[in-house]
Amino acid sequence: MPEEKFKKSLRGLNPPQTGVIQDVVQRVKLILRLMGDSRVSFWLKLIPIASIIYLFSPVDLAPGVVLPLVGALDDAAILWAGFYLFVELCPPDVVQEHSKALTGIIPGTARDVDDDVIDGESRDVD
Repeated sequence: MPEEKFKKSLRGLNPPQTGVIQDVVQRVKLILRLMGDSRVSFWLKLIPIASIIYLFSPVDLAPGVVLPLVGALDDAAILWAGFYLFVELCPPDVVQEHSKALTGIIPGTARDVDDDVIDGESRDVD
């Protein structure tokens, strides 16, 4: 019986495993939230915008006609690099705040276990 209570209490400590699609959706939501945050520099916000403009622009580093597979991959790589660079260059505390808000982690709860360690002892009472 105590093992079941222990397992239930640990359930909130590990975030649920998500799929690739959910990760992409979470990343897009994070980027949109960061784009709307006034604490993020205007110049940083140009990075994802430039990536999207490149995706739709007629200028292409590796044209799909010459190299069909590489043509699609370079567009995806530029988009991924722009989004990744944007999130990495944003202030870490702002990114963490929005990430926690998106995953539903409320500060001070059992799921917010960055470095809070509770030391204790237990004993069985008959």
